[in-house]
Amino acid sequence: MAPSVTIKTVAQAVGVSPSTVSNAYNKPGQLSTALRERILATATELGYAGPDAAARTLRSGKAGSIGVLFTDKLSYAFSDPYAVGFLAGLAEIAEQFSTSLLLMPISDADTEGSTTAVRQAAIDAATIFCVAEGHPALDTIKARGIPFVSTDRQDDPDSQWVAIDEFAAAAAMGRHLARLGHRDLIVLVDNNEPAGSTAVELDLAEVTCTDCGLRIKGLLSELGEGRMRIMSGGHNAVASGRAAAELALDSQDRPTAIVGLSDVLALGALEAMQTRGLTAGRDLTVVGFDDIPAAATAGLTTIRQPIRDKGRAIGRLLLDPDATERQILLPTELVVRSTSGPAPRN
Repeated sequence: MAPSVTIKTVAQAVGVSPSTVSNAYNKPGQLSTALRERILATATELGYAGPDAAARTLRSGKAGSIGVLFTDKLSYAFSDPYAVGFLAGLAEIAEQFSTSLLLMPISDADTEGSTTAVRQAAIDAATIFCVAEGHPALDTIKARGIPFVSTDRQDDPDSQWVAIDEFAAAAAMGRHLARLGHRDLIVLVDNNEPAGSTAVELDLAEVTCTDCGLRIKGLLSELGEGRMRIMSGGHNAVASGRAAAELALDSQDRPTAIVGLSDVLALGALEAMQTRGLTAGRDLTVVGFDDIPAAATAGLTTIRQPIRDKGRAIGRLLLDPDATERQILLPTELVVRSTSGPAPRN
């Protein structure tokens, strides 16, 4: 576009006011079809691409977008089944309010860069999706006065969140395993390493994910005198679950049950069992958490949470002026399938 061509240039060429030209782009319903087409055709001839988005944001004070903050690589938002379901629900509501989503991967390693990105982001609101409590980027969101809704349950009565009772949901799984006689568990968690990394055993204090910590504590509350070990093979991916499960299955001290703190990790454990000729539910129990679509196909016993509804609910809290609730606790359900069975007798 030539620097000299402005909205006023187009207005003069068509014989209308600059605001009418603006409406042709931003409020087309206020103009007749013929007039709008004439304005757009003239603008094209003159090389005018339309009102500057940044300038419009400054004038209106609205960016028309919601930031989605999460601590993982950008590809996670498109590949992880839980993230895909959550974002689909959020996008469904955003569409109703003509609002876009800005995906914002937040690094644990480069907190300064993440904080700068949040400080400069053109967003009207944000959802905090799987970001550890205390991350500096969260302080920046608060300092900017940007309204946000978290997927983690908060104690602050003024906070906004849409969450599940992680502890109670995991306790329900723990009771199921206890009734089946399981007293020796391996719990699979994710970490910040690449998928399928060398598996490691962790202490509970090394688990930084808030939700994971609550799920582990929920399981422990029903384990009684049993034993629990925590293992990880990388970030939340099938390959990570497989790597961690291989470490457990190839040890001389094999557990009677493997608990994936996500279905994705549990599916990796099922793969590791299959390559060793083991049958889930008979030789060893494997359970997960979330109830993603692939869980039903695999016959995986899991905890069902309303993933898409969580995204929808957050979208309404952020965008719907008629939304009155600030804190929403969603239900969960134990779904028993074929991968859980009685603990093998020694």
